[in-house]
Amino acid sequence: MERRTIGAGALAAGAVGLGCMPMSWAYSGSRQRGDESVRAVHRALDLGSTLLDTADMYGPFTNELLIGRVLKERRADAFVSTKVGLLVGEQHIVANGRPGYVRRACDASLRRLQTDVIDLYQLHRADPEVPVEETWGAMAELVRAGKVRALGLCAVGARGGRRSGAGLHDATLRQLRRVQQVFPVSAVQAELSVWSREALDALLPWCAAHGVGLLAAMPLGNGFLSGTLTPGEGFEPDDVRARHPRFTAEMMAANQPIVAGLRRVARRHGEQVTPAQVALAWVLAQGRHVIAVPGAKRERWVTENAEAPSLALTAQDLKDLAQLPAAVGSWD
Repeated sequence: MERRTIGAGALAAGAVGLGCMPMSWAYSGSRQRGDESVRAVHRALDLGSTLLDTADMYGPFTNELLIGRVLKERRADAFVSTKVGLLVGEQHIVANGRPGYVRRACDASLRRLQTDVIDLYQLHRADPEVPVEETWGAMAELVRAGKVRALGLCAVGARGGRRSGAGLHDATLRQLRRVQQVFPVSAVQAELSVWSREALDALLPWCAAHGVGLLAAMPLGNGFLSGTLTPGEGFEPDDVRARHPRFTAEMMAANQPIVAGLRRVARRHGEQVTPAQVALAWVLAQGRHVIAVPGAKRERWVTENAEAPSLALTAQDLKDLAQLPAAVGSWD
């Protein structure tokens, strides 16, 4: 697989990575099977999808434990990305950016992942009670201690820090400017897909101008852009999409023209090409500093996603995809 560099440190990973969260958290619990997920991670590494993206909050903790089962055997084959800064309670999630907590959380992640170094350590969310510079400074100390190779920042959510009339990523850009004064940012993780293009406006150009990689989260729109979801079929109660405005039966039906457009482009490239591969190829076409990180928990989907970098979209393909209708329904 094509490899792309992440940040000024020139860390390299496959152009398509593997989002590991669905294996342990936020998606249908009845379909989460540890052994099947372990096979999917091995398959990803075999195909060159070397970036494994996890977080201590996924599970919580169980996702890192699962990835650690693979890393124990294949650490040299993987680019390990995990996150810190969020704590999961019974019915809530809170931020914790205190330096002491960051240091303890890193050591705990290293133990669960069964490795002595994390390639990319990302701040999941800034703690509103702690200056982000303090949190980032503690993370920088982990780099100097040899426990972490590079630092990344996850984009603030659609609601977080949003001002009236502001762009979606204005709060993230403010954070980036602040932490960049403390220690270099190697990567920013933010949603980017054909039905969620806001990162193109200001965040992606900022990353390009500063030599920062962009990890495109949810490049398949939580599975919608794969064309495999049926409107009205419903989701299990523990699945985040069961409470998501864009995944009501009405909104899924209204957004089918987006999937139809992906299918039209796919057919131009052969019967075996899928809408998901077109969606991922579009993400990769947005810049050489972009790595797509689709979530998956089965070998079948990992294999399909890993073939996307070999799909060369034409100028007409990109024009047609640019003209797809905007998504209907709130993303909040």
